[in-house]
Amino acid sequence: MGFVKVVKNKASFKRYQVKFRRRREGKTDHYARKRLVIQDKNKYNTPKYRMMARVSNRDIICQIAYARIEGDMIVCAAYAHELPKYGVKVGLTNYAAAYCTGLKMKMLTRNNSLNI
Repeated sequence: MGFVKVVKNKASFKRYQVKFRRRREGKTDHYARKRLVIQDKNKYNTPKYRMMARVSNRDIICQIAYARIEGDMIVCAAYAHELPKYGVKVGLTNYAAAYCTGLKMKMLTRNNSLNI
C-alpha cells in the first residue's frame, strides 16, 4: 500500500466548518464552561454566581460573575494592584497577595449585601 496524497480542492473547503473563535484562540473550553454556567431549570431566572481568579505576571484579578445570554455579568471585582492602598507594597502576585485579594473580594461582596 503506497502513500496516498490528500487532495484538498474547493469542494472540501466549502464543507469545512470553523470552530468557535475563543476555541480557536485556546481561551475557552466550552464543554467545561457549560457545566459551570448552566443553572437548574427549577430555579427559574436565578443567577448562578461563580468566582474567577486570574493570575498574570503583574496582577491578580478576582471577579464574581454570572452568565446571561448577552454575556457574562461581573458583579464585583478585586485587583492586587489596589493592595498598596492597604499597606502591601511589593509582591503583588505571590500567595499572600492572592489571599489578600480574596479577602478584599469578601469585603466587597459583604458591603454590596450580595447573598452569594
